[in-house]
Amino acid sequence: MAGGPSHRLMGLLNRWVGVREGEVWALVWAFLYFFSLLAAYYVVRPLRDEMGIEGGVENLPWMFTATFLAMLAAVPLYGAASSRFPRRRLVPGVYLFFLANLLAFYAAFRIAEDPAWVARVFFVWVSVFNLFVVSVFWTFMDDLFTNEQGRRLFGAVAAGGSAGAVAGPALTTGLVQVLGTHELVLVSAALLAFTLLCISRLLAQASRLRAEGKAEEAGEGAGQEEVERGLGGGAWAGVRLLARSPYLLGVAGYILLYTATSTFLYFLQAHIVEDNLADPDARTTLFAAMDLAVNLLTVGTQLFVTGRVLARLGVGVGLALLPGVVAAGFAVLAFAPVLGVLVVFQVLRRASNYALARPAREVLFTVVGREARYKAKNVIDTVAYRGGDAATGWAFAGLTGLGLGLAGVAAVAVPLALVWLGLGLALGRRQEALRSESHPAAEQGGQG
Repeated sequence: MAGGPSHRLMGLLNRWVGVREGEVWALVWAFLYFFSLLAAYYVVRPLRDEMGIEGGVENLPWMFTATFLAMLAAVPLYGAASSRFPRRRLVPGVYLFFLANLLAFYAAFRIAEDPAWVARVFFVWVSVFNLFVVSVFWTFMDDLFTNEQGRRLFGAVAAGGSAGAVAGPALTTGLVQVLGTHELVLVSAALLAFTLLCISRLLAQASRLRAEGKAEEAGEGAGQEEVERGLGGGAWAGVRLLARSPYLLGVAGYILLYTATSTFLYFLQAHIVEDNLADPDARTTLFAAMDLAVNLLTVGTQLFVTGRVLARLGVGVGLALLPGVVAAGFAVLAFAPVLGVLVVFQVLRRASNYALARPAREVLFTVVGREARYKAKNVIDTVAYRGGDAATGWAFAGLTGLGLGLAGVAAVAVPLALVWLGLGLALGRRQEALRSESHPAAEQGGQG
């Protein structure tokens, strides 16, 4: 019946999320995929933090350095794999690799004679695992959905990850006393295994998605013959694509400015919270309350606001809102570096990133070629991200070493955020230009 329950439900989904009939199951499986992926990570994240302590707090700087070096080693290996294997083998292969790693760590925890070394390796591995599997997830999404579909649906897809970020810690809290700490690794492995089912279902939906997308953007997206073969090129092709593409370098710059401002705020947070709350339990309670506020605000925004902002106002606005919030937050913090300002700033910044900036960033990659999506994007999401973290950490130490106080460091961050805002708007304009171009240059890595 035209007015039956299914049609009414479809109407509500279209109104709330922007999904169309031929996209519903793809959206459901993408939501579940991201949910289980981030739940798998957040189950072992507390274990990683404990491993950081068990491995020796004095060794943490070395473990951060080891994480960056591990990223440098992983990128060419992934580049070589993406050159050789088609999407239907590459994406599940990545998750099978990390699933095997989790099972190996579980065995190592049970039999290791020197648990401190296992703890240090696990700490580095989880840090690599998080960025790598999320990067591959969004690459897969960019490959499946067209630019127009991404603008409407990536907010709802991202909400799956936010829900997983809530479910993971809840599972850890509820199960750690029942199963034990090391058994949480098996819970994470089970969640990661579920992503393989989601991937297979999404691959089965690919043809229908392309047909739905062509109604809006004729010719966009890879053909079946293209995805059924490897990408070709060398292991370091992603670095070369990045180096010769002003568009991709702009995206990398956006990520670097994001990590720079985030790391500045992380260190400011550590100092302000330490100065105001001496009780560890009080600090833990504060951080938990902030996480809850961020997650609730993020999910609501992703489901009901993100798609409308990106579809109606454009990707540039979605990219610029976060640096606008950050610039205003640092400006207020420079005049009043107090706990209340910090808490409000952090909640708004993190929610703006998860709900708006991250989906908008992923839409940027829907207008580049498949090799750039699978290779250059991975370099940006992993090496550039961790490199920015490391460099900014030393920059903060240098500024405070020169005698700059917390308010001074906050003031330094304001112009960085304004440059970041301008770059976001410029990337949005360039993305629109690439989207509208019909010649091959728009599809060959985003040069120009």
